[in-house]
Amino acid sequence: MSRAVAIHKFGGTSLGDASRIRNAARLLAAARRRRPVVAVASAMGGVTDVLLQAARDAERGRIGLARKAVDALKARHAAAARELGVRFEEAPLRELSAALEGVSLLRERTARVTDLVSSFGERLSSPLLAAVLAKAGVPARAVDARDILVTDDRHGAATCDRKRSDPRVRRKLKPILAAGILPVVTGFIARSVKGETTTLGRSGSDTTAALLGAALSAHEVVIWTDVDGVLSADPRLVRGARLLPRLSYREAAEMTYFGAKVLHFPAVLPAIAEGIPLVIRNSFRPEIRGTTIAAKGDGTKGIHAVTAVPGMCLLSLDGRGMTGVPGIAARVFSATARLGVSVVMFSQASSEQNIALVIPEGDRARTVAALEQEFRWERLTGSIDSVNARAPIAVVAAVGEGMRGTPGIAAKVFAAVARAKVNVESIAQGSSECNISFAVDGKDWVRAVRALHRVVSI
Repeated sequence: MSRAVAIHKFGGTSLGDASRIRNAARLLAAARRRRPVVAVASAMGGVTDVLLQAARDAERGRIGLARKAVDALKARHAAAARELGVRFEEAPLRELSAALEGVSLLRERTARVTDLVSSFGERLSSPLLAAVLAKAGVPARAVDARDILVTDDRHGAATCDRKRSDPRVRRKLKPILAAGILPVVTGFIARSVKGETTTLGRSGSDTTAALLGAALSAHEVVIWTDVDGVLSADPRLVRGARLLPRLSYREAAEMTYFGAKVLHFPAVLPAIAEGIPLVIRNSFRPEIRGTTIAAKGDGTKGIHAVTAVPGMCLLSLDGRGMTGVPGIAARVFSATARLGVSVVMFSQASSEQNIALVIPEGDRARTVAALEQEFRWERLTGSIDSVNARAPIAVVAAVGEGMRGTPGIAAKVFAAVARAKVNVESIAQGSSECNISFAVDGKDWVRAVRALHRVVSI
């Protein structure tokens, strides 16, 4: 079965109601005709939010509201099951009710209990999808990911232990696949070494798909969502944004870092580590082939995408006394690390008289205070003149693996921005040469993105 199996993950929008579940089943049946398939099911759209609100209500003693939420979930899933002509299993809802009653009694909602409550969305959707497949003539079986994925006990954002999990995945799923049965695995959830229910954090169902793909040496991991794939720019800003049929892992990582929201890149790292292609496709328009993200891009030269991150702040340290003094940059990063502040962009003048970094605007005040404290002696002696902050700032990034070794890319980028009368506040280019990023005033970033996208002719 080496690299023959395909993992197909369906998000909440793709399983939002009976018609969408039926559509997902059709897509899986078609995929199964090409090769063995493992499905990963998220909760129906909005269900996890309802579960978390019910847990909060129970904690505050509003058990009546929590019970109403359970009744609403039961009605929604039962109605979908009736429309699909399959049986609805109520047992998970009885367990959910008991968990919420316990939260209400103790007036305490621990991270462990929160994970348990939020697990029920996937535990309800997976059997539904499996039942619809079986009714359509595709042998299918719901599989609880807690039986195969083992994590640490960091509730809310658990990390999978692949040494323990990979053998379990193979032992559980390979016999099912060999029998011609399509496994429908619950996304997002797992179990700790202690046996407690855990969740895999943001885009947890993508993580489930990536982990299964890595364990089974999959041919590909297909992520079905509600967009056509990865676009060259945000279509809400740029009318001419086009679908990118193929990207390298590096390009996709840079795009995600600088604001693209189609894929949460850290979630799929297990698949990337094994060199497994990721395919982003639209379950509502399956005729479109989507975007394939693999070790190599499409081989074309130049910029492939323009992305942006607004709502930033530009901090700068200035001072002639910084020249030739070792450790200044290290102290800057140590200070931000202690605060847990993410540095989106960093640049240093070759004269070493200026260091600039871009951080989220919400972290401005505490970061300035920390840097002023860190360099209090240098400010007193005049080695550093000041710590300045400017906001709002946006970071615009031109991304493309084909930029490497292509003369004139930077000239095109900054000529386009200049013609749009946008002032560049700071510039950074990584040694990978996969992106050129620069900071602009918060009022100018949309104009910069549009101008850059238009002129570069991506």
